[in-house]
Amino acid sequence: MKTRFSSLVALKKSAMERSEQALQNANKDLNSAKEALELSYNSLNDLQLPKTGKMADMLASRVLVNSQRGDIKHNQDWINFAQNQVNQAKEKLKSTMVEHEKFKYLEVEEIKKIMKEIKLQEAKDLDEIALMTYARKNNNS
Repeated sequence: MKTRFSSLVALKKSAMERSEQALQNANKDLNSAKEALELSYNSLNDLQLPKTGKMADMLASRVLVNSQRGDIKHNQDWINFAQNQVNQAKEKLKSTMVEHEKFKYLEVEEIKKIMKEIKLQEAKDLDEIALMTYARKNNNS
């Protein structure tokens, strides 16, 4: 049954679905960031540091370690950013769900009101028919 809230309910539902999609994408980004951080830690652990040898080799390994630490820091920042995005997407989804439920409730209440009016009108019509039938029956007798 169409009500004045039907189009708003559909609009709010599509907004809620977009928010759900945004949350899924934010979660994917967060998982990617976590995987990248894990790979960075594994790469740092896999580095073989020279214990003896030329100074150039020692400096090169130090540069590699510092570079890997930079990657780890970058990935930690990425995780923090992605976590913030997930939190914002959750809040947005929560607000769009509330909005959708509000208008859905209003639509249901409007339908109940219309159904009540229809039933009342049907009762009035039946009463009128009954009175007309009764009056006709009494006039014929």
